[in-house]
Amino acid sequence: METTRVGRTVDTDAVVLNGNARKLKHDEVVAEEPLELRLVASGTTRTLAITMRTPGNDFELAAGFLYDEAIVRAGDEIATIDYCIDPAIDPNQRYNIVNVELRTALADCARFERHFTTSSACGVCGRAQLESLRELGIVPIEDGLRIEPSLLYQLPERMRESQRVFASTGGLHAAALFDENGEMIAVREDVGRHNAVDKLVGWALLGGRIPLARTILMVSGRSSYEILQKSAMARIPIVCSVSAPSSLAIDLAREFKITLVGFLRGDRANVYAAPQRITSTA
Repeated sequence: METTRVGRTVDTDAVVLNGNARKLKHDEVVAEEPLELRLVASGTTRTLAITMRTPGNDFELAAGFLYDEAIVRAGDEIATIDYCIDPAIDPNQRYNIVNVELRTALADCARFERHFTTSSACGVCGRAQLESLRELGIVPIEDGLRIEPSLLYQLPERMRESQRVFASTGGLHAAALFDENGEMIAVREDVGRHNAVDKLVGWALLGGRIPLARTILMVSGRSSYEILQKSAMARIPIVCSVSAPSSLAIDLAREFKITLVGFLRGDRANVYAAPQRITSTA
């Protein structure tokens, strides 16, 4: 049995069991590799995070992570984002290390003395505190956005149609951004749903699109605190998922007036926070 790496997917062999019968088949699975995020400021380089991710859109992932953790508050605070070209690094690992250079020194280095070590499963651990968002100056989202339930019901399928790697592997999470008319703006895939959201936010940050007012975020899987935290930072007013939200995700959504929709399947959904944005004639 062999495994061959090809970009975001990996070709491998698998034994298929069918009753008492078995046969060897070729399969395609999603790639998962570590990404080390290094922060360069005032001539000093430090490892900020190590996350397991699906290769691709790595610069967006890095930028989104820095924004969602309030390390940068605008795209122009980032001078450069590059892969590591240190000759001492194993060439096979260079594309698993991203250096982000800031234009100025960090105002509060003490906040980043410990490393953020993340994984595809848990996101950024140990920072799930609503008070930390308030201290960063994040305020509730107040807007006049209103959408019909029928628009919501179309989003999961529209997202699925854009999941190119999922279609071939069945093993990726996705985060999709829609406008208030339900038109797809951007979609990103990753083995971790939090990474997929970071990639979207990074795409918006580097393109000068923050804040993401009057948009809808659709994620596969469940809605966790980390996803709602990233949405609050990016000012996304509506967050939807095909599965359940966590209790802390609901608390955060209610605190910052984010419309939180769960179990969005077919023509059914549960709205856990800020239901006023979902209009109905019934």
